[in-house]
Amino acid sequence: MLYAKINLLETNYCLYDNYRILTPTPPTTELQKIYYEYCKQKKFKSVMPIFDSEFTDPKNEVIGYFDNNVLVAFSLLRLFDNENLEAVQFAWDYKNPKLRLGINSLQTECALYKQRGYKYLYLGGADEYKSKIDGFELLGPV
Repeated sequence: MLYAKINLLETNYCLYDNYRILTPTPPTTELQKIYYEYCKQKKFKSVMPIFDSEFTDPKNEVIGYFDNNVLVAFSLLRLFDNENLEAVQFAWDYKNPKLRLGINSLQTECALYKQRGYKYLYLGGADEYKSKIDGFELLGPV
């Protein structure tokens, strides 16, 4: 598997209207329900659980995305230091696919963390749709 990051200095995205930072007290029950629905929709053969402690860990940040004031998606991000963070998990309920939250959330996170002075957003796997984001870079060998 290839891994990737986004160089936030090479991005110029706007914030999605309907997001809120949910930490330090995220609604873990709602987030778990969204994650469950996301995994069912994707028909994953094997699923790594997200533990409630990951949502409340002070080194993590949870961003919620809303449709008509209803929480429909979230991103779980790991803040490493003042310049680097990792997109640990994104999930949404797919009830309104026209929202394109997979892309809109990533663009929002680029805009938000660039404003806050971060330089790199690590993405995990280098999925095809992620490669279309400005600043996308493959990580090389050690």
